Amino acid sequence: MLSSELAELAGVTVRTLRHYHQIGLLPEPPRSAGGYRRYDVGHLVRLLRITRMTALGVPLSALPGVLDDPAAAEELLDELDGQAAAEIERLTARRAVIAALRRSGAPPDLAPELSVWRSGPETGVPADMARYEHEQLVLLAHLLGEDGPATLSALFGEADEGLAAAAPLTARFYALGPDTPEEEVTALVEEMAAHLGPMVARLAELSPLDVRAAGLLEELNEQALRPEQHRVLRLLQQRLDRAGES
Repeated sequence: MLSSELAELAGVTVRTLRHYHQIGLLPEPPRSAGGYRRYDVGHLVRLLRITRMTALGVPLSALPGVLDDPAAAEELLDELDGQAAAEIERLTARRAVIAALRRSGAPPDLAPELSVWRSGPETGVPADMARYEHEQLVLLAHLLGEDGPATLSALFGEADEGLAAAAPLTARFYALGPDTPEEEVTALVEEMAAHLGPMVARLAELSPLDVRAAGLLEELNEQALRPEQHRVLRLLQQRLDRAGES
């Protein structure tokens, strides 16, 4: 049979046949007088064995050692079974995350545990500040590591009460501008420090972010916030640092 016939019977492409020849997995038959490869049923059987084993996940590089060695094949099956179990576990975890995103209505690019801390459209938060919150949480989720978002959520509990208490402060922060009186800046810093102080104390239970991570968060603040807002955050950090030292 010709290569096209063999490929059709085995459910592969002619290009796949040529690749198997190149890597020595499928013996190349002699050519006819007209220059065509002529395959027999032995080639078909070997090709069917190859396609069966690759469907199980056996890599091509491992096939030469297992096609004709039952002992090696048994050992490889144990390895493949372990890989399949790990893949099932990974996919199950992915489905759990997707289900959590659907329940919470959270965007898919943000950990569900942190999405509750972002302002939704119904809150009336300005679009640029809502985007800033979202990007800040995306970055924070990455910097905290794989288990960080869940740990942070467990540390602070339900976000609803904290968000409700912080809403007036957040609104005042987002309203900061060049015309904001200095006394409002001072008052806002003090009130935010009083509100955030207990949270900062609980954050001490987490591993501190390294210098590079803190720098990335600061860079995001510089890009997204107005100078007045950025100044309040710096003053707030100084205020919290003093409180932590006392």
